[in-house]
Amino acid sequence: MDYNTLLENLDIDCLLVNSTNEYLTEYSALDENARYTLTGFSGSTGDALITKRGIYLFVDGRYHTQADMEAKEGVNIIKLQLGQKQDDEICKLIKPDEVLGIVSKKVSQSRYEKFQARVKTRLLISDPVNNYTCHHTEEPVDCGYEPREFTPVRPTFITNLEEVSYLTGLRDFSEDGSAKIWGKLFINGENQILFKESSDEFLKSFDKELIVDKNSINAYDYSLIKNPVHKVSEVKILKSVKTDAEIELYKKNFEATDKAVMAIRSYIESNDNLSEFEIARRLREEFINYGAESLSFKSIVAVDKNSALAHYSKNAKDVYLKEGSLVLIDCGAYYKNGLATDITRVFVKGEPSELQKRVYTTVLKAFLNAYNCHLTPALSSKERKEKITGFEMDTKARQILDNKIEGFTFSHGLGHGIGINVHEYPPNLSQNEIAKVEILDNMCFTIEPGLYNPEHFGVRLENSCYRKNGKNISFVKTGYEGKLIDYTLLNAQEKEWLKEFEIL
Repeated sequence: MDYNTLLENLDIDCLLVNSTNEYLTEYSALDENARYTLTGFSGSTGDALITKRGIYLFVDGRYHTQADMEAKEGVNIIKLQLGQKQDDEICKLIKPDEVLGIVSKKVSQSRYEKFQARVKTRLLISDPVNNYTCHHTEEPVDCGYEPREFTPVRPTFITNLEEVSYLTGLRDFSEDGSAKIWGKLFINGENQILFKESSDEFLKSFDKELIVDKNSINAYDYSLIKNPVHKVSEVKILKSVKTDAEIELYKKNFEATDKAVMAIRSYIESNDNLSEFEIARRLREEFINYGAESLSFKSIVAVDKNSALAHYSKNAKDVYLKEGSLVLIDCGAYYKNGLATDITRVFVKGEPSELQKRVYTTVLKAFLNAYNCHLTPALSSKERKEKITGFEMDTKARQILDNKIEGFTFSHGLGHGIGINVHEYPPNLSQNEIAKVEILDNMCFTIEPGLYNPEHFGVRLENSCYRKNGKNISFVKTGYEGKLIDYTLLNAQEKEWLKEFEIL
């Protein structure tokens, strides 16, 4: 495709190429992902920009190496560092007199308005790079538990798929990586209308004020509404604080997840010459065997150097686990209640090297300290901090990880919320502003420190947890690999904390 001609035909100078779809989901199928079509990069996040001077791909620290490996020839990779914002860097590449084309169905209204304030823009109805949208025809099923009641005082239109799924109590397990139903929801008092097909005519004809969240509604839908009123979604907070019933369901989900992970560890221990692909295939079988409906995301099975790619997803048929190899397994599943599990463990085939033990133990130290961040260095529970933020936990982990082992870096946030989606906000554990809010009781989240070196390997240890009475509690019971722990690197406090977890 001649992209200069494309820009001329659209009467624009630059084109934002998104990785998402009209529902603004985090994970889009590659056949509907315009950014993948353009660049060949398959990561879950990161957009691209077409200009008359070249094509630019923007990736955060999780994907720097993967982008180098996957991006098509001629694509300029902009590697965002911690603290850098993608849209800031996009705007820097657009000259003052240039017009940026934005596909209206693939950007939120709030993001569009931020671009409007900084550069000249033009909204496009269809995507000139890839306008395909998957049609989801499976009948949704009931999740089996009651969500919290939500009765807005004014008519409300909800487009976020997790929120729609939560309020309707419906789930769809037809595809890995999602339990969400596909639709948009209108609520007026106690009445609900679920739009599984187009809502265009309804929005055009509705002449009263309609509450929407600009952060989740796409710019196209927003443009159809006669009297939109922006209000940050109340459902986002509502579903992030789990009920006690949901916590109990989550405990059962993780019991099954632990069994699947331990089964795959036994499979690795008792078999030789296993490929990443074979391990991933067997892992899926184990999840289904222990009651999963589908996977909550594509499992990561990464051997040796591949484990240094934080979100590696190839699961190669020609990469084998050999004596002395590390294998990083990041996985999770959906069960009938539609709540996503998420866990990462690192195992070793045979005996580990001293470097492997040092890196593994350092990451373990970071987890233990972040997990127990509510305590002072003293053991006394009387000195417990009642309030904690994800920013504080992330900071605690970085004090242990940053610049401690030459060549190994921690290139992503410490964790994320979990729920109907495997990545949920709130809460957030990172150095971002959004992480500077209190993690409330019954919020569920991951703690997943890591260290990565593309020339050697990577280690990430992830426990999904919840907050209760001022304390973090781990859902995950799968233990840590004893062969990889160097106890001389742990202090007395850390050894005491480690007693909560099984050593394999």
